[in-house]
Amino acid sequence: MDGSTRLTLFEETILPHLKSAHNLARWLTRNEDDAQDVVQEAYLRAFRFFDGFKGGDGKAWLLAVVRNTCLTWRRRQKNTMSDVAFDETTHASDRAVTVEAGLVEEASMAPLRNCIESLPPEYREIIIMRELEELSYREIADIASVPIGTVMSRLARARKRLEECVKSRKGNPR
Repeated sequence: MDGSTRLTLFEETILPHLKSAHNLARWLTRNEDDAQDVVQEAYLRAFRFFDGFKGGDGKAWLLAVVRNTCLTWRRRQKNTMSDVAFDETTHASDRAVTVEAGLVEEASMAPLRNCIESLPPEYREIIIMRELEELSYREIADIASVPIGTVMSRLARARKRLEECVKSRKGNPR
């Protein structure tokens, strides 16, 4: 395949999933700037290895690249990264709402966002891919390189922790 055809196919197959890639990276890195760096690196890797894409779901393939790039990033940052405060505006909705409605929504969603942020990375990535990116168990299993049973187990544990966390924070806001 010539360079022009390859670029066109990449743009048609992979670029439409930029928002999903950024969303996953933002939740996994916990930082907007780092997420942008990870997504940029992931897209470069995806383009470099696009010949290995055998068709199918471009979103799932790209999110696997983003996840792996985040894992590499996390290993590099492990010794230098301190706990980063969760930035509510980073995860805010793109919907246009009135200021009042936005404040009400943010106040009601803050406990859930904080609880998602507090999940261990292996639970957080599964819940983000399933609940926010609406990927199937099979797609998540492929992306995370784990059996479907592990995906289901992690998802169940993540949901249970989220439920417990939200219940405990409703009566005790930060």
